[in-house]
Amino acid sequence: MGTNQNPKETHKNSFGPSSAKAYLDPHYWDERFSNEEHYEWFKDYSHFRHLIQAHIKPNSSVLELGCGNSQLSEELYKDGITKITCIDLSAVAVEKMQKRLALKGYNEIKVLEADMLDLPFSNECFDVVIEKGTMDVLFVDSGDPWNPRPETVNKVMAMLEDAHRVLKPDGIFISISFGQPHFRRPLFDSPKFTWSVEWNTFGDAFHYFFYVLKKGRRSLDGKVSSERVQPPSISLLHEELESEDYIFRTNIDEMNS
Repeated sequence: MGTNQNPKETHKNSFGPSSAKAYLDPHYWDERFSNEEHYEWFKDYSHFRHLIQAHIKPNSSVLELGCGNSQLSEELYKDGITKITCIDLSAVAVEKMQKRLALKGYNEIKVLEADMLDLPFSNECFDVVIEKGTMDVLFVDSGDPWNPRPETVNKVMAMLEDAHRVLKPDGIFISISFGQPHFRRPLFDSPKFTWSVEWNTFGDAFHYFFYVLKKGRRSLDGKVSSERVQPPSISLLHEELESEDYIFRTNIDEMNS
């Protein structure tokens, strides 16, 4: 998934679906990408650049899951991170991204059609795997957020397991998400994984979470937090109320209530 810099304009363009369940339909994304040139889920790069720079080195090999029509790979490239592979399930998104990058001369960035639940890469081949909003799509029909449907859990775990598999022994997985720690940690902390889990937030009144999972750094005690944390109250700015991010989250909250 991939901001128009003006959230109000994005809302008026009406690329968002009438129901959040449409986000699970590949045909929806093909049609959307055919007509939409660029959309940035969960803020653009400038809002979390400081967090990226703290964890990704210029010589890192990076895999982006679900690139859509985002400019994330281009921004990373401008910051000197050039060993980038992007994947998306939509052939339309992949073709348009390839053409856009070629026109800008970013020929070192690879863009492939692939499923993030079944990555076509060998074990331990990337320093960093990053996703921005892509995993959140898997939760649109998850039901109770404290007890997601087994189908949802299976898909999320398949994604995490493959991300863990393709990471080098000291690699990191970065997840940029709406999902709050008390909902994500039970999945991230599965005993299948060797990574540690930490996070930061960014954004104005509307907070997004920047998770950093460091492979091979899991604490020896293996403790998992099970405390239910009360979600913080949110005071949204006018432009945030009109963005598709807010509509996306509201639709999911309604479906999960």
